[in-house]
Amino acid sequence: QAQLVESGGGSVEPGGSLTLSCTASGIMFSIYGVAWYRQAPGKERELVASKRYSGTTIAASVKGRFSISADGFKYTTYLQMNNLKPEDTAVYYCNHYDGANEYWGQGTQVTVSS
Repeated sequence: QAQLVESGGGSVEPGGSLTLSCTASGIMFSIYGVAWYRQAPGKERELVASKRYSGTTIAASVKGRFSISADGFKYTTYLQMNNLKPEDTAVYYCNHYDGANEYWGQGTQVTVSS
């Protein structure tokens, strides 16, 4: 059974850091099929970062603060988030796309406030 399980969310003060993890099981994991999205209250889900064969994409709103990486041996994707801002508050979802199948995690809440 395909499953993506996220962890690492929580509450942090502005300027703080968090690392999100997403471990896959039951899928053909590729380090070039990973991505992170987020959805803030009242807003549409948006791409935060992706790592594909065509290259790595980082949203302009988080460029220079967030980075995406993946470990093919651990079937795990990471989102390193530094210098967090209140506007980064959202539910973060990991995503895996292998060209034919797309999978989503259940989401993890990140709250940035003082």
